[in-house]
Order: sequence, then C-alpha cells, then structure tokens
Amino acid sequence: MAQQPVFDQDGDQRVDEAFIDDVTDAEERETAHRERGTSRPITVVGNPVLHKECKDVTEFDDELGRLIDDMFASQRTAEGVGLAANQIGVDLKVFVYDCPDDQGVRHVGAICNPVLDELPAERRILDDSNEGCLSVPGAYASLARPDYAVVRGQDAKGEPVAIEGTGFFARCLQHETDHLYGYLYIDRLSKRDRKDALKQMAELEPRYPVVAND
Repeated sequence: MAQQPVFDQDGDQRVDEAFIDDVTDAEERETAHRERGTSRPITVVGNPVLHKECKDVTEFDDELGRLIDDMFASQRTAEGVGLAANQIGVDLKVFVYDCPDDQGVRHVGAICNPVLDELPAERRILDDSNEGCLSVPGAYASLARPDYAVVRGQDAKGEPVAIEGTGFFARCLQHETDHLYGYLYIDRLSKRDRKDALKQMAELEPRYPVVAND
C-alpha cells in the first residue's frame, strides 16, 4: 500500500514508521481477506484470554496471514468494525478493522503489536459517545475517549507502520488496542455502568456465534 511520511510532535520526520493508506481499495482488500478466511466464534467477557495482555507477534509468516484472514471473516460474520485476536481465542497482539471515520470514509487494515501514542494535552479532545463490543454482545454504554488517535506497530510482514484515526475510527483504534492489553471497554466504566452493560448482555441472545464460558 502507498505510504506517506510520519512527523513527530516537533515536526521532525520519522524514518522508522509511516502512516498506511488504509483507504485505497478498501472493499477489495477486505473481500480478499474475508473470502480466504474461516469465520470463528467470538469469545465473550469472562473468558481468560480477554483479561490478560496478549503475547507479542514475533513470526510474520503464512500462519499469521491465515489468522488475519480468519479475523476478517469473523468480523464480517459478527458485523463488527474491529476485532482483536483474543476475541477469537488467539493470544497474540494483532487486530483488524473495517471501520468508517466520521466523514464516512472506510478504513480497512491490520496491525500487529500496536502501541497508542500519548497525545499532547491540546489534542486530547474527548468524545463522550456510546461504545459497544463484540465480546459484550448487545450492550452499549457511553464512554469518553480522545477523538484522535495514532497507533504504531507492524504490518503482516513485520514492517513498521502507523495508523491515524479521528472520530469513530479513533475510538475503534483505542478500543482494539485495549483488547490486546487485557482491557474491555466495560473495564473503563464506573461500577454502576459496568453492571448495567453486563445486564444488557444477559438479557439478549448474541446475533453471532460465541464461545460459551465454562
């Protein structure tokens, strides 16, 4: 994919990472991944794999490629906009996304070993919007997050990359990165709101296959 330079907060060009173009040919790329992949059931809150930091990706091989394909297939089945590997039971730091931003532009991609940039105070404009999660099916709650995010990591070949997002897409990047460090969005809620989200989940049947917790 085409790439463009990345600049740090001082305006100096970074040479180690580049923002990926995750917009061009978004539909074709998502379709190719999904059609190669096999949909897997979604793990839900309470499954141990969701509540611990995942292992770093160290092997950028065909097996990783197959996992990413399966994640795109699983994401489509569940009608999600982002999916972390531990949400299909795999203990690795990788997530995929097929997510629009607030301008309706579709972003499609995958990133391994993601780390969110710390934002300077002037960029930390909070957006207090509803958030949901495939691993907490049927539940939604208001959660304030910055409306801008940059996540840095590696692509499926191990090359350093960075992704920039605004609005809803920024929320997605933060949400999926959280997953890989053992946090669900409900972990960032007050006790009362977390209890309400779990109650919502208990009252509804998931619309996609899930892994029952023992």
